[in-house]
Amino acid sequence: MNLSKLFQLQQTLDKRIINEHDLHDKSLFSKKVLALQVEVSELANETRCFKFWSNKGPSNRDTILEEYVDCLHFILSLGLEKNYQDIQLSFRDDYNDLNDLTETFINVYIDINDFVVCTSKDNYKTLFEDFLCLGKSLGFTAKDIENAYLQKNNVNHKRQDIGY
Repeated sequence: MNLSKLFQLQQTLDKRIINEHDLHDKSLFSKKVLALQVEVSELANETRCFKFWSNKGPSNRDTILEEYVDCLHFILSLGLEKNYQDIQLSFRDDYNDLNDLTETFINVYIDINDFVVCTSKDNYKTLFEDFLCLGKSLGFTAKDIENAYLQKNNVNHKRQDIGY
């Protein structure tokens, strides 16, 4: 996954939104954090991993991947806000034994909260790495994620074009 490219694309989108919505003097950190939490919740809802009371299965793979990259947009944006785009990440293999998707989601929520409490580069890296592990648990490759991000980034620019 080409993180530099993704950060650059996200920076272009973020700057466009700031300019077009006149947000130059606004602090957006809390809004981005809440947006990330909402998007992670939407992703969890599409997987239905926590719905022990239901027999209905998860949404299709493409829907889940689209929700996943919606989260990625905000993770990248938070990294840009804190100037952490120079981090080095990889898909870690130490989550192979973690079969409970619900626990993996909870871990990402804990990471988000830890990052809010202490916006250190280490906490950001942990959040990002655990988010990538979530993607791996969902069956996505780095290439899947990057391609889906590129597609959704184009959609987000088109939405700005029409005043979304």
